[in-house]
Amino acid sequence: MARELAEIVIDNGLSKVDEVWGTEVPLYYPGLYAGTTDCVGVWNGKPAIIDFKTTRKPKKREWIDDYFLQGAAYAEAHNEIYGTDIKTIVIMMIGWDEEADNMGNYQEFVVESNEYERYARLWAGKVQAYFDKYM
Repeated sequence: MARELAEIVIDNGLSKVDEVWGTEVPLYYPGLYAGTTDCVGVWNGKPAIIDFKTTRKPKKREWIDDYFLQGAAYAEAHNEIYGTDIKTIVIMMIGWDEEADNMGNYQEFVVESNEYERYARLWAGKVQAYFDKYM
């Protein structure tokens, strides 16, 4: 099953990746936060944070705001440390439901431009709220 799922992601999502700058990339924003992103590279000609998710049921875009916030956090950290200008987040999601014998539901969610800026501001607000409360 894992091989079939991987082939679906490769065929549907990774085929749009022009360059891979790194996988499982540890990132930090100095003095604020740290994490590890699945992939950093160029997607459809644009520098991007690319995250892979699995799910048992298809997702609606409005249900995955936390994934977009996480992507914005990684992008802002990468931009700060490496001097990049990443403003694209790509969530590649593969679904399977063993009970329903349904495998391979691929979904792709992309955040760019003004929507990216909104998530970056929301993330900055969450970081500020954390420091206001605990520091």
